[in-house]
Amino acid sequence: MLRAVSWLVYVFLYAPIAVLVVFSFNSERQTAVWQHFTLDWYRVLFRDKLIGHAVANSLVVGLVATVVATVIGTMAGLAMARHVFFGKRATRSLLYLPVIVPEIVVGAALVSLFGFIAMRLSLTTVILAHIAFSISYVALVVQARLTGFDWSLEEAAMDLGANRWQTFWRVTLPLIAPGVLAGALLVFTLSIDDYIITSFVAGPGATTLPLQIYSMVKTGVTPEINAVSTLLLVVTIGLIAAAQRLETSRR
Repeated sequence: MLRAVSWLVYVFLYAPIAVLVVFSFNSERQTAVWQHFTLDWYRVLFRDKLIGHAVANSLVVGLVATVVATVIGTMAGLAMARHVFFGKRATRSLLYLPVIVPEIVVGAALVSLFGFIAMRLSLTTVILAHIAFSISYVALVVQARLTGFDWSLEEAAMDLGANRWQTFWRVTLPLIAPGVLAGALLVFTLSIDDYIITSFVAGPGATTLPLQIYSMVKTGVTPEINAVSTLLLVVTIGLIAAAQRLETSRR
């Protein structure tokens, strides 16, 4: 009985996604009627300039946010794992806030902040917003990776003549690299997929792929929307799988 119920839950969760993928190859424009297999909608998709512009914006935002958030988050994770300082418990709690606070609250707070400092909404504000909510994910992943880390390896390296910078690059970073890369992939995935926060802070010309998909859905779900959603789904699954593999890997 438990197995049957589990399968029903999986079907309920993933059947809509399977239907979306299947109908992205449907020759009929009406998604409720299946005609025959075709790749025409993917060809139409790659010729769509609006989709191309949205993809370019998403990649710029995702890459910049990933690099900056990974650097800051890695430093924060190292500080939390290595040092004992006043306010450490409060700092750890603050790191969890962007993860647990509803995105609509984060989006409203960020757009209020940008308005307060008189910063015009643009692609820059989208990048800053994505960096703001992504740092915590990297810090938490890196901190988890450092659990049980043998700090005597750093001491041995410095005993052998390495300074702190050389010790970090040649000893610490290679050992925590799977966690850092997993955090970076997670940030890129969240950035590419984010809609709610982006919808608050995006200005003219800063339309990302999720925003473009939502604007297309308003006029009805077409095979072209199914096609772009399928590609986004494939990229997301690939990045999450790579992040999980890196997070569970051991040297």
